[in-house]
Amino acid sequence: MMGPSHALSGAAVWLAGSWALDHFAGYGQSPLAVAVGATVCAGAALLPDLDLSGKVTRNQGGATVARTFGVLSLFVAEVIEKVSLGIYLATRTSKDPRRTYGHRTFTHTLPFAALLGWGTTALCAHVGKWAVVGVMFVMAGLALRGLFDEWAERAGWLIVTITAAAIAWFTAAHLPGGRGYPMLGTAVGVGCVVHLFGDMITRNGVPLFWPVPVGRRMWRMVGVPDGIAVRTGGRGETLVLRTVFTAVSVLAVLGMFAPHALTYVDPERWTQG
Repeated sequence: MMGPSHALSGAAVWLAGSWALDHFAGYGQSPLAVAVGATVCAGAALLPDLDLSGKVTRNQGGATVARTFGVLSLFVAEVIEKVSLGIYLATRTSKDPRRTYGHRTFTHTLPFAALLGWGTTALCAHVGKWAVVGVMFVMAGLALRGLFDEWAERAGWLIVTITAAAIAWFTAAHLPGGRGYPMLGTAVGVGCVVHLFGDMITRNGVPLFWPVPVGRRMWRMVGVPDGIAVRTGGRGETLVLRTVFTAVSVLAVLGMFAPHALTYVDPERWTQG
């Protein structure tokens, strides 16, 4: 899927999960906590595509996530792409195809999602509130680049960076200190996993079971059959899926903070009226 769809799916999954925890487990969160979690999950849903680099010297190309912070993020993507390719070449079997690029390799695995989630939790627990601010700065920038792709493209990476810094500052000013914020690590891990499932419904799939060999291959791509796969950038993605993700997000927010509004979309209300 494209970057905007990945980001929107991350936000939708986090908001739906927050609603489920509130509704079924009585685990309520403040609007700010929900917004922070949704922002981080939306941003993290772009992270696996850091293995798709562009042209650093020209500040062009690459995935949506690679263009977020201009040349800096393009350079990071270039490094991660090479590292991912190195891991692929070092662990491939004779049955795995030869590759000259690292896209959809290591960063598209469950160990990568677990590593980032655990690393974020450990960082925030050790450093505290200022680590949260740093995580928010990066993830807010990614979320802005994904959720508001056309605006971010017109505004440029500098405006995106300034806006992300403002969001991080607001977070620092309003979140209580002295906490580890373990939900941030969860949001990062969930966002990465959501990305994997998003790519699984497109062609090519992802190496979901790595490093467990499947058959005689270490990097077996897992996905839906090509006949029902979503075409990247097609109407099925840009119209149908994004509409569904948006509807889920809106309904989840209403369910948590304005449940009375849902009475207007209750089918029984209309059939009885």
